[in-house]
Amino acid sequence: MAVTVRRRVDFPMIDMADIAFYPRIYDLAHRCFEEAWALMCGVEYHEMLYEWKLGYPVVDIASTFHGPLRYGRTAVMTMWIESVGTSSVVWRYRLEDDLGNLVWTSRQVTVGVHMDDMSVRPVPEDLRRYLEACTPPEGA
Repeated sequence: MAVTVRRRVDFPMIDMADIAFYPRIYDLAHRCFEEAWALMCGVEYHEMLYEWKLGYPVVDIASTFHGPLRYGRTAVMTMWIESVGTSSVVWRYRLEDDLGNLVWTSRQVTVGVHMDDMSVRPVPEDLRRYLEACTPPEGA
């Protein structure tokens, strides 16, 4: 199961070429990442950070920019889980505009950490069940 998040491309996101400035794509991805926790696991990311003391910072990232994301369009970010490890979660991102044009793809590895000391923490079993339900079927 993948989740899809839509967001308008606002003026502060663009550069002089009238396209989304590339750091804004990463910011958009992180905003979708935060929203995805509620959609995938039924828990708000801020609740995990402040109440559970559990965060998932990115430790590895690979991205490809395929085309421009223009001002006035809607960003359509589809996300799914590639795999869940002992303490890591591998996320896949596909960003298109509202016309269906491919803009950006990314594979990001996050690792569970305790927010007080950044020590590595295993993926809690209740989250694991939800996250694993968001992985594609074998061979997909």
